[in-house]
Amino acid sequence: MSLHDQDDPALRQAQEARLRAVWKAPEGWRKWSDTNNNRVGVWYVVTAFAFMLFAGVLALVMRTQLAAPDSDIVSASTFNQLFTLHGSMMMFLFAVPMFEAVSIVILPQLLGARDLPFPRLSAFGYWSFLLGGVFVAGSIFFDAAPDGGWFMYPPLTTRTDLSGVGADIWMLGLSFIEVSSVAAAVELIVGVLKCRPPGMRLNLMPLYAWYILVVAVMILFAFPPLIAGDLLFELERLLGWPFFDASKGGDPLLWQHLFWIFGHPEVYIVFLPSIALFAMLIPTFARRHLIGYPWIVLAAVGTAFLSFGLWVHHMFTTGLPKISLAFFSAASEAVVIPTGVQIFAFIATLWAGRITWSTPLLYATGSLAIFVIGGLTGVMVAIAPFDWQAHDTYFVVAHLHYVLIGGTLMPLFAGLYYYWPLVTGKKLSDRIGRTAFWILFVGANLTFFPMHLTGLEGMPRRVFTYPAELGVGGLNLTSTLGAFLFAAGVALVVLDTLLSPWRGKAPRNPWGAGTLEWLAGPQDENWGVRSIPLIESRYPIWDQKDFVRKVDEGRFFLPDAEEGRRETLVTTVLDARPVSVIRLGTPSFIPMLTAFALGGVFIFTTFHLYWSAVASGAVTLALVLRWLWTTAEIPEKRCKPIGHGLELPLYISGSKAPGWWAMFITMMADATAFSGLVFGYYFFWTAKPDFPPSGPGLDGPGVWWPMLALALTAASWAVTVAARELNRRGMVGATRALLVGGISLVLAGGWAVIAGPWQAGMDPKEHAYPAIVWALAGWTAAHAAVAAIALGYTLARSLAGRMTPGHDADLRNVTVYQHFMLFTVLVACPTIGLFPEVA
Repeated sequence: MSLHDQDDPALRQAQEARLRAVWKAPEGWRKWSDTNNNRVGVWYVVTAFAFMLFAGVLALVMRTQLAAPDSDIVSASTFNQLFTLHGSMMMFLFAVPMFEAVSIVILPQLLGARDLPFPRLSAFGYWSFLLGGVFVAGSIFFDAAPDGGWFMYPPLTTRTDLSGVGADIWMLGLSFIEVSSVAAAVELIVGVLKCRPPGMRLNLMPLYAWYILVVAVMILFAFPPLIAGDLLFELERLLGWPFFDASKGGDPLLWQHLFWIFGHPEVYIVFLPSIALFAMLIPTFARRHLIGYPWIVLAAVGTAFLSFGLWVHHMFTTGLPKISLAFFSAASEAVVIPTGVQIFAFIATLWAGRITWSTPLLYATGSLAIFVIGGLTGVMVAIAPFDWQAHDTYFVVAHLHYVLIGGTLMPLFAGLYYYWPLVTGKKLSDRIGRTAFWILFVGANLTFFPMHLTGLEGMPRRVFTYPAELGVGGLNLTSTLGAFLFAAGVALVVLDTLLSPWRGKAPRNPWGAGTLEWLAGPQDENWGVRSIPLIESRYPIWDQKDFVRKVDEGRFFLPDAEEGRRETLVTTVLDARPVSVIRLGTPSFIPMLTAFALGGVFIFTTFHLYWSAVASGAVTLALVLRWLWTTAEIPEKRCKPIGHGLELPLYISGSKAPGWWAMFITMMADATAFSGLVFGYYFFWTAKPDFPPSGPGLDGPGVWWPMLALALTAASWAVTVAARELNRRGMVGATRALLVGGISLVLAGGWAVIAGPWQAGMDPKEHAYPAIVWALAGWTAAHAAVAAIALGYTLARSLAGRMTPGHDADLRNVTVYQHFMLFTVLVACPTIGLFPEVA
C-alpha cells in the first residue's frame, strides 16, 4: 500500500469500518468477557479507587477512636482489624494495582499500539485482583479480618492459638493478589520492550514508558520474596513446619527480612509511577521538552537499584551488627540523590518553560511539596540512633503517610484531572478540582504533621487508646479533624467525576500535549490509533509535521484489519524495527474463569477444605491449557502487508517473539521466589550455630538422592534442547520421542528430590532444618511436575499438527522453562545434599 492509496476517501472509510467492527466491545452479558486493555484498565482503575475509598473509611473510624483519650468507640480487637486492613488495602489493593491499572489504560496509546501483547493476561489479572480484594476486604464484615498489622509479624500471627482465620485470609488472599500484580508486570514489560511503534528507539521512549518498565522489573524482584515468605508462613500455620518458631530452630526475623525485601522497594514501586505522571504533564504545561531526559532515566534506574538495599532500616531495633546498621543507614540516605535529580529536573523544566497553570499542575506541585517533607523525615529515620527513638511511634506513621500521600495519592489525582479527557472525552471541573486540592492539601498537613509531635511525645503506633496523662489528646484531636477534612476533599473529587457524564465533550488533546496518547479523539473509537506511526521525536505531535493528520488518514502502518483480526506490530527491543504482526486475544470468558478457579485454590485452602482446593487446582490447570491451546495458532498465511510496501510475518518464535519474552520474565520472577527460599536456608545457617542439627529425624537427606535428582533433571534439560534442535531440522518423529523421554526424566528427577528427605525420615514438624529442606525439595518437585505437563502439552501440540518445524514457539518457550528448571536443581540439590556435609 502506498501513501497515495490513502487519498481515496472510500478506502479510508472501509478501513475504519473494518477496524471498528474488529475492536467493537462485546455487548450485554458478554461484556464481562472483554479483554481490550483500554476497557479492562478502566475497570481496574474504578475497582482500585473503590478499595481506596473503603480503606479511607476504615481510617476515619480509627481516627474517631483516637480523637480523645480512653475512648471506647471500638474494641481493641476491632481496632487491630481496622489498622491491619487499612494498611493492607492501601498497599496491596490500591497503590500497586492503581499504577498497573493506569498503565494498562495509557500505555497502548502512549506507545502508538493497538493494544498490549497479552490482553487476556490483563483480564486474568483484573479478575484475580477483584476476587482477592473482595475476599480480603469483606472479611471485616464477619469479624474475621486479619489483626496482626499489614506486615503480619510472627510469632503472634503464625500461632493459631493467638490469631484466627484472619491471618490465613490475609496471607492467601494477598498471595492471590500478588499473582495478579506479577501478571500485570509481565504484560507491561513485554509491551514496552516489544510493542513500541517503528522508530521509537529506547532513547525516544516517553518517560512514562521508562518509569513503567523500571517499576515492572522491580515487581519481578520485590514481590516474589514475599510470595516465598507467604509459602513458609502458611506451611507453619497449616502444617506446623516451624520456620519462625525459635523453640524449634526457627527465627521470626526471617519473616522480617523476606517481608521488607519486598516492603521497602514497594514504596518506590508506588512512587515512581507518580513521578512518571509528572514527567508527562509537566512538559505539557511548561510548553517545552523535559530538561535532563537521560539523567532522569538514570535516576529512575538508580532509585530502583538502591531501593533493594534499604530494607534493613525497618529492622534497626532488632539487634543487628553495627556494620549492617552503618551500611543500610548510608544506603537509606543515598537514595535521596537520584530522587532529588528527578525533582530538580522537573523544577528546571517549569523554570525554563512558559507555564500554563492548570488543575493537574496544581496537584503535581502540591504533591511534590508534601513528598519533600516525607523525604526529609525519611532521612531522619535512616539515622540509626534517631530511629531507635522514633521506631514504632507515630513519628513513623507521619513519615509514611507524607511519603504515600505526596508520592502516590495526590499525583494520582493530578493524573486523574490530566487524563480524564483521554478516557472519557470530557474534562473535569477546574473549580471543583482546585477547591478539592486546597482542602486535601490543608487536610493532609493538619492530619499528619501533628503526628510527628505525637510520636516524639512517646505515643506508640497501633494502640487503640491512650491515657490522658500522656498529654497528646489535643494533637490527636487535631489529626482527627484533619482526617475528616481530607476525606471531604476526596469526596469532592469523587463528586466531580460523578458529574462528568452531564458535561459536554472536550476538544481533542485539550491540553495541547505532544505525546502519542493524545492522538485519541473524543469519538470513543476502540482501536487505539488509526495507523501505527513512525516516530522521530519524543514529542511527535509537536515536532513532526502534519503528524496527527497522517495518523488519522491511515498513512502509516497497519491501517486496516482486512482479515478481521485484532493486530498490532512487534518491534525490536533496542531500535524498534518492525519484525512481525501479532494477533491479539479476542474477548473470552476463559481469563475470568481461570481467575475464579485459581481463587478457589486459595480460598478453599484458607478454610482447610483441601480436597476442594485440589479440585479447583485441577480446573485451573484445565482452563490454562485450554487458554493456551486456543490462543496459539498457525496463521492462514505467512506474511501480511502493513503499508509502505512492507510485509511482515504473522508468526515468529524464539527471542524475537513476545511469548518468549513473557516466559523469560515470568521465570525470572519464579527464580526470585526460589531465591527467597534459598535465602531462608542460608539465613538459618548464619543465624543458628547448631544448624544443621543432629539427631533422630534431623539428619540430612544424604548425597545420593539429591545428586540423582540433579542428574535426571539435567538429562531432561538436555533432551529438551535436543528436541528443539531436531524439530527445527524437520525431524518430527525424533522430536516426539525425545519429548516423551524428557517427561520421564523430569518426573523421575522430581521423585528423586522428594525421596531424599523421605528416606531419611526427616520430620518437618520437629525442627526448622527438615522443614526448610522439605520446602526446597517440594518446590523443586512441583516445578518438575509443571515441566512434565509443559512437555506433554508440547507433545500434544505436535501430534495435533499445531506445532511444526516452522511454527515451534511452544517448544522454544518450554525450553526457556527448562533452562530455569536446570538452575533450580543446580542450586537446590547441592544445597540440601552437599551443604550439610560441607558445614
